[in-house]
Amino acid sequence: MKRLVVALLVAIVLTSFLALPVPDKAGHPNVILFFMDDMGYGDLSCYGALGYQTPHLDKMAAEGTRFTNFLVAQAVCTASRAALLTGCYPNRIGLYGALGPNSPIGLNSSEETLAELLKEQGYATGIFGKWHLGSQPQFLPRQHGFDEYYGVPYSHDMWPLHPAQASANYPPLQLIEGDKPVKAVNTLEDVSELTSSLTHRTVQFIRKHKKEPFFLYVPHPLPHVPLAASTRFRGKTARGLFGDVIEELDWSVGQILDEVKKQGLDKNTLVIFTSDNGPWLNYGDHAGSTGGFREGKGTTFDGGHRVPCIIRWPGKVPVGRVSNKLLSTLDILPTVASLCGARQPTQKIDGVSFEALLKGDESAAPREQFYYYYRRNSLEAVRKGDWKLVLPHEGRSYEGQLPGTNGMPGKAPENHPFPLALYNLGRDPGERYDVKDVFPAMVTELQRLAEEAREDLGDDITQRPGKNVRASGIASK
Repeated sequence: MKRLVVALLVAIVLTSFLALPVPDKAGHPNVILFFMDDMGYGDLSCYGALGYQTPHLDKMAAEGTRFTNFLVAQAVCTASRAALLTGCYPNRIGLYGALGPNSPIGLNSSEETLAELLKEQGYATGIFGKWHLGSQPQFLPRQHGFDEYYGVPYSHDMWPLHPAQASANYPPLQLIEGDKPVKAVNTLEDVSELTSSLTHRTVQFIRKHKKEPFFLYVPHPLPHVPLAASTRFRGKTARGLFGDVIEELDWSVGQILDEVKKQGLDKNTLVIFTSDNGPWLNYGDHAGSTGGFREGKGTTFDGGHRVPCIIRWPGKVPVGRVSNKLLSTLDILPTVASLCGARQPTQKIDGVSFEALLKGDESAAPREQFYYYYRRNSLEAVRKGDWKLVLPHEGRSYEGQLPGTNGMPGKAPENHPFPLALYNLGRDPGERYDVKDVFPAMVTELQRLAEEAREDLGDDITQRPGKNVRASGIASK
């Protein structure tokens, strides 16, 4: 009799438990953010690449929205990553260039990252790949909102074996687990294992956190030089090693999205794919393609700033759509935070939410203007709509230079003079035809916009400090 009573009580409890409402995760979608390194606008087959195929990313584009007017905040590693994770122009928060292994600066702890905002909402957070926002212990990902970290702290060309920088005296490059080095990256064979190992760790993270909302940041170290592909992909494409590397990265995306589907998470997962800047063109056959835009990495022309961007979220983001609206990596933080029910950062940011546009409102135009800063804090161009005013400056230029081969770079002078010039990117996306003499009123309007930027963010060229810039973090001694 007692057994029967116990059995009935257990049945009642189980029935009551099963009748409880299932937690609604609609307001807390999973987020996967892929961030490639030095992948140009023309480096996916859905953006016109030749000599290899990217079927998984092409499928992602077909199942989501492909953006064609998407800009990075700066065309260089550290600065671009700082903007992505904080929604700020990197010069606003004191970061610039590509920080070396021994740099005493990094992302200030007072800056709020997307990982920190989502963590407040109960998200599990992980990064698997390249960090490059400071390699000192206080600057590593776990100090900026990430629960798990496995990857390299900076670019993998900052190592003793760099063929063109043997005199740089770089320390050995280490893979980091959490906050501690776990394995040296000493050879190109070690580099060839990065894509597969990071993919494996990402898949493990999805399995581990499938019952809670998660934010996954996957900043692959490749196709930044030196290039290396695993034996499975090596020698497979007509484009040579560069094509092999891209096909392996495409495989990685496919593996991760397949795992999302296997775990039944597909309809509640927002996936964003983009790159940190355009291709490093003087590396020739080891560099990617700008898709016809002018110049490349390390310049403020669109070959350096315009990158591929694909966003997929079944049932929320329109499928098979191409959007030509102006957007930036600055805009990812405010958009994702809004979609996930998180608050916005307390300090001033520069990103704007494009949630309405993302969900299909074609009348939405969230971003109208953009500032092209480079070096420490040099304003080199401003944009409003289709109009771009290049301000007088000296900078890198690849044009007229013979590119390198087999991993060795060609020349790319850093002091090429660029005069004042006005371009209509709607008609002249290659920035070839200076029309400042035809549209003097537009020059005046964009010069006014440049003055607003200098007042707010400063400008080294005109020796303006800026009223609203903040300091980077400084490593404690």
